[in-house]
Parts: sequence; C-alpha cells; structure tokens
Amino acid sequence: MSADLTNPAAESTENIKYGELIVLGYNGHLLTGDKGRRRSKYVLWKRAKASGVKPSQKHLVTNPQASMAVQDQSKHSVSYTLSRNKAIIVEYLKDEDTDMFQIGRSMEGPIDFVVMDTVPGHLRTQKDTTPQSTISRFACRIIVERSPPYTARIYAAGFDSGRNIFLGEKAVKWCSDDNVDGLTTNGVFFMQPLGGFSPTGKPGPWREVSVGGSLFSLRDSRPSPLKSHQMTEEDNILRDGTLIDLCGATIVWRSALGLIASPSENEFQQLVGRLNAGRPQCPVGLNTLVLPTRGSLNLRDRQPYVYIPCGHVHGNHGWGQADTNTRKCPLCLADGQFTKLQMGCELSLYVDSEQPTYCFSPCGHMVSESTAKFWSRIAIPHGSHGFETICPFCATPLSDSNPHVKLIFQDNTDLPVT
Repeated sequence: MSADLTNPAAESTENIKYGELIVLGYNGHLLTGDKGRRRSKYVLWKRAKASGVKPSQKHLVTNPQASMAVQDQSKHSVSYTLSRNKAIIVEYLKDEDTDMFQIGRSMEGPIDFVVMDTVPGHLRTQKDTTPQSTISRFACRIIVERSPPYTARIYAAGFDSGRNIFLGEKAVKWCSDDNVDGLTTNGVFFMQPLGGFSPTGKPGPWREVSVGGSLFSLRDSRPSPLKSHQMTEEDNILRDGTLIDLCGATIVWRSALGLIASPSENEFQQLVGRLNAGRPQCPVGLNTLVLPTRGSLNLRDRQPYVYIPCGHVHGNHGWGQADTNTRKCPLCLADGQFTKLQMGCELSLYVDSEQPTYCFSPCGHMVSESTAKFWSRIAIPHGSHGFETICPFCATPLSDSNPHVKLIFQDNTDLPVT
C-alpha cells in the first residue's frame, strides 16, 4: 500500500523518519504540481506495520506462469526465465524487521513513489509531453531496517500488483548452485559520493545494482546483454547523498540524520533576508533589487539578473544588448549571457547552511558556494553510456568552462559576512 504523504501518522504510529528521496531537476515541486504519489520528493516514514520481504527458497520450474509461487498473490516472488519452458523462481517471505518502499513509472498500487522522465529546464515548457519513457514501470525497491540505525538498501526491480518480478528470457541473468541474480533492461545505477554529502564530497564510481542487491561495474552501454565485473567488497547500502539513476530520472537519498546539515526553511529565509538587508542595487537603473525567496512571485523591476561571464548582478536593463543572447556588462564590459536569478528552493540539495552567494551557469539558480562546487563535480548518467553535470534544481546541463559563478552585488554584501 502506498503512503499517505499528507499524513505521516497514517503510515506510522511512531512518526520516525528514515529519510527523503529527491528527484533532481524540480526545485521543490513538479511543473504540474505534486499530486499523490507523483511528486518531486518522497519522505520515507516508518510503517505502522512491517512491509519488508526477504528471499526464502528457490525452485526450478518448467511452467513458471502456472507456478503456485507466481499465482499466489499473497506471496512475493522473483522469476528468472532461463528459456521458454524453464525458470528459477525465488520465493520471498514477510520480514517483520524491515519496511519496503518501491519506485517506478507505474501508477499501480505497489509503487510508493511514482517517477517520470525528467525534462531539462532549458527544454521545458508547460506543455511538455515526454516520448516513450526509459524508466521501468517497477524500477527498484528500497528495504529499510525498522530498528536503529535504520539502514536502507536498494535493489533493482520492484514487485507488481501480483507481487511478482519477472526477468524475461532476454534479461541479463546468471545462476550457480547457491545464487541466482539478474539485471534490469536499462539498469539501476548507484553512486556513493566520496567523503559523503558534504562540502568536501567528491564523486565516487557509478555502479549498477542487481535484483539481489549486488553491485557491478557499469556495462558498456545500459542495454548491453553482458554483465560486467562484480564489486564484491562494496555494498548496496544507501548513505546520505547516495545518487540513484533510473535511466530517465536521477534521485538523491538524504538520511534523516544527514538532513540536519541542510538549512531549515526558517534558516533559509534568514540567509536570504541578510542578503536583502544589504539593499543590492542595479548599477544602471539604481533601483533596489530583491533576491527571490519562495514567496516572491512578481518582482518586476526589482528582479535581479546576472551576467554569467563575470557575476555582476543587475536589474533587467537595456544597456549593452548586442542581440537576444549576448549582453555587455556595464561594469567590466564582458560579453555573455544575461540570466534571471532564481533561488534553489529544494533545501535538501544543499550541503551546508551558508548564504546563497553563487549561482549555476547557465541557468542562474542561486545556492551556497559549497553546494555549487559540490554539484559541479558530480557527473550524472546521460543517454546509454554518457555523463554530464547538471543543475540539481532544473537539470539544465552546466557550462563545461564555467559551471558556477560567484555573484557580485553592488552593496555591502561584497564584504565578508560575520
């Protein structure tokens, strides 16, 4: 059963928060609004009753669709199809010590967090229609221990409405006397930042997680029919800042403990308020600018813009406009893009609680210095075998030469903050 996101108590009598899953690219809400299980962020609360499962016995069968383990909708099972008339079925039993949460594109009941393909901000409009999705209907599942320290683990593939997972004949799979496992078509990728989700964090190697929870180096391309090398000394535990890529959307896991380092809503408002207290001005129009917060809707002539090459902040003015894409900064005469500044409002994506004095290039989302530098180092899977750095708030690809910009205000905020 999926979670009642508006009332955590409906799912839990203890009100214990395991963590959050945030889809990169939406800055706090979907373009069409967060509705039910389809939203930009999903909070994992401890269930009122344990919902986890664990593997039990396995069977070799000649007619998998007729197998009792598959037909019995009270039992969970994974079917590994070896040929048309041969499959290994692994039965799963209820686990009173864990909770299970499932992620995928399907709107069916077993999916707790419905995730659709992310359209990058620079390609996004109100009328977006995504072509055929590359995200699996039942993409992955997360199993969380119900006792401290509430360890969470990820597994490829999720159980459908019949509580089954089917790996077809063409899926990558393997079996031995003591193990059977497999990979999904486009794969579930997994990355642990080295040094954690912190100002000093750096990208770790991307891995692919199997249905059984083992980790492998990446295949030559996502749909390759051959598995690669197993990383036997690494595990599938989600740690604060772990990235999960579903081939169409990338999700970051924030643990409840790790979120303490990110600013609260009140702290964030105070940080922006301190910048606004300096009364930054447009050097051309001499009008006072207002740095936007969640509540800023229509700032008009008070809306700040930035020259991406140099970082000088102005209001929207007509001076130095050569064409629709290039402007000349009145202060330093640098030519380049003139971009509207907007706040990075999804606070779970901040690695610290410092002032938002940097922005991503070219999109103009404002963040703290450490947050800008952290995400500028993280390459996200793109296509079948590529990677690119993106703004975590709108998914726009970052500039290779200048991924983030230090903002230069015409006011007292140029001085060190004490």
